Amino acid sequence: MDLAVYRPGRLTEAERGAWTALQAEARSLGAPQLANPFLAPEFALAVGRSRGGVRIAVVHEGGAPAAFLPFQRSALGVGRAIGLGVSDAQGLVHRTGFRCGAQELLRACGLSVLEFDHLVEGQRSFEAPSFGRHASPVIDVDQGFEAYLAGLRARSPKFTRTTLAKERKLGRDIGPVRYVHDERDPAALRTLMRWKSAQYRRTGRGDRFAHAWIVRLVQQLFHSRTDSFAGLLSVLYAGERPIAAHFGLRSPSVLACWFPAYDPQFAKYSPGLVLHVRMAQAAAADSLAYLDLGRGAKDYKDSLKTRELLVSEGWVMRRHPVALGHRARRAPVRALRNAVLARPELFEPADRLLKRVGQIRSGR
Repeated sequence: MDLAVYRPGRLTEAERGAWTALQAEARSLGAPQLANPFLAPEFALAVGRSRGGVRIAVVHEGGAPAAFLPFQRSALGVGRAIGLGVSDAQGLVHRTGFRCGAQELLRACGLSVLEFDHLVEGQRSFEAPSFGRHASPVIDVDQGFEAYLAGLRARSPKFTRTTLAKERKLGRDIGPVRYVHDERDPAALRTLMRWKSAQYRRTGRGDRFAHAWIVRLVQQLFHSRTDSFAGLLSVLYAGERPIAAHFGLRSPSVLACWFPAYDPQFAKYSPGLVLHVRMAQAAAADSLAYLDLGRGAKDYKDSLKTRELLVSEGWVMRRHPVALGHRARRAPVRALRNAVLARPELFEPADRLLKRVGQIRSGR
């Protein structure tokens, strides 16, 4: 196998172009999951500028790039998928028919173990029976917004009627509702991050925006704009006041939903739901295929989705003391978390406890 491992800045323009071309062809070749913007070179390079240890493996066949694997590597050879913990699609971007064993890839990359938590479907090099599989809901808009809305009305008539009515009430009570699909004002991004941090604290979750590298990453991606990739900030206004916002990533066929939040003063209008319906409408107008809502059970995802993708969680490893130690540390934590998330009788009291902790943390 002809494989080279690069630091992000050493990737050539020709290699970046080949990577983008593989993604552009993926949908027509029956692998639409590879067109996700989290698998784009722009995302990997932005992570590389935000934190250390990022590497990109490039596999050549017949003198041309056949596969790209971005990952993060520790000094001990522990590998993690690029952006593990914040990226919602991970894996090998490859040419149709590409085959390579996990052990061979790990050895060539100098890794003893490689961990994923959102491995996309079709990754034969990595998938194993030990991997856990999780639903990632999507909103299909490739048939147009009216077709999606008609399907939503048929599946959830009360939900659809109530959401549209709340949008109208928001306009009457606060001011004319205006949606900006591609907001370029950095102040709006700062507002979104402030809302999201407050939401994390209010619900007892860890605040991702307390990590400087995640803030740097989002700010870089906000300014990333090419024909094949963009950071997309969408904002719902009532009058001139921002009510809800979302920052995600866009490829030519997929809008990857990432950081949604709203002003809790206006919670009774369900601004987050209104925002997502407007996002679906704009995505359909842009000829995208679907919005990926991301792994995780949420009521709003169940209401809005048209179907589900599957992503996998686990690791591939060589027989190596470092790999065994890594699995021994990580496996119990992941197993406990997934057990709680999968069982309502465990999740509901745990969620209540987290929210109570959040109230104490917020001084409420």
